[in-house]
Amino acid sequence: MTWHATHQTEEGLMYHPSDAEAWKHFDQMYSDFAEEPRDIRLGLCTDGFAPHSQYDRSYSCWPVIIIPYNLPHSMCMSFEYMFLMMVILSPSNPKRLINVYSKLLIEELLQLWHMGVRTCDHATDNEFIMRVVLIWTVNNLPAYGMASGWSTAGVVGCPVCMDDTRAFHLQHGRKACYFGCH
Repeated sequence: MTWHATHQTEEGLMYHPSDAEAWKHFDQMYSDFAEEPRDIRLGLCTDGFAPHSQYDRSYSCWPVIIIPYNLPHSMCMSFEYMFLMMVILSPSNPKRLINVYSKLLIEELLQLWHMGVRTCDHATDNEFIMRVVLIWTVNNLPAYGMASGWSTAGVVGCPVCMDDTRAFHLQHGRKACYFGCH
């Protein structure tokens, strides 16, 4: 679980999430977390689908999957290390209820971030307080909007710009346009 802290990558190349600027920025912001290579960094993935057919909107299924990014790149994206945390079943799109369904998961992640949990490192045969951070979410824009509670539609639909958007409504179609914003 400490592979991310010891691997070497050529500067400018990204073979693993730990090579990303976001990971490095996080390490600078939270150096106490970065100093302990056994602390866990997670990704959360979710997206809904209609299990019976793409046209049947009478039922939806939302798997929520956690991925540990501390592993080597050949392992962190393999099926054996993707953990199904919950499946949200709903007769329709759960929309804002995703936050209700995932409340316990969020509370546990917050506890693991703030207090950690005492665990045993079998490689060194000693105990330590392991902390966990949810560093990324992986989903499409509508799923992001549902999981975060931020609107991803309309003029303030950009999660990067938020309220400081330069988006505008098209004159005849009244659709939001983000052309030239990024």
